[in-house]
Amino acid sequence: MKLLESSSFEALGSRLCVETGDARILGRMESYSCKMAGDDKHMFKQFCQEGEPHVLEALSPPQSTSATSPSKLGKSSEDGENPLSDKCCRKTLFYLITTLNESFRPDYDFSAARAHEFSREPSLNWVANAVNGSLFSAVGEEFNALGPELWNAIDQEINLQGCDIYSYNPDLDSDPFGEEGSLWSFNYFFYNKKLKRIVFFTCRSVSVLSGYGRDCLDNELDMELDDEEEMDGFTEDRAPRALCV
Repeated sequence: MKLLESSSFEALGSRLCVETGDARILGRMESYSCKMAGDDKHMFKQFCQEGEPHVLEALSPPQSTSATSPSKLGKSSEDGENPLSDKCCRKTLFYLITTLNESFRPDYDFSAARAHEFSREPSLNWVANAVNGSLFSAVGEEFNALGPELWNAIDQEINLQGCDIYSYNPDLDSDPFGEEGSLWSFNYFFYNKKLKRIVFFTCRSVSVLSGYGRDCLDNELDMELDDEEEMDGFTEDRAPRALCV
């Protein structure tokens, strides 16, 4: 897995790190290539010792759905399976786990993650509504301008209509966002098999009382101040100077 540079994701990420009253919002979007090289190939061989790449494993029902989810319609529960359950092949599962490792290293290791900690989301609309609802409730009217830019940037990077969307919903022991003071979080993977690429969108809200996330906001503030200083220096350089006579 290789992190792909994206200036639009970096710019949007800085706007997703904000403080809103009694909470801090910490979000980021990252794009990864699924082409394996070096350590990835070695890890994949180890991963395949537990099962062949094409073997299907059961996922958990998505948390964004309810008992009246459209994905339940037309599916019979007579076979004894959860009508909301889904499956993915182990190769896809490897991509999801490796994305988490790349995104959160060196603080967390997800190598022991299992299929039941992931879900396949029923549709783009389900995910968009969940994300928009969480962020709008957090940042208010400002999200009206940010939202369209956010989804357009993701679409330009990954082609949303060609994606399967997965989420990571671990138990408290495995959750990287399970620290004290965490209010809510989401972790979505937009996987375009044709492009061999994953966009990972992760965001959380933490209480300001926890002190967590202060460094992120301080770094964003430092970057903004540096930009202002560069612009001030540029203006001074361009200012007319008196000629010596």
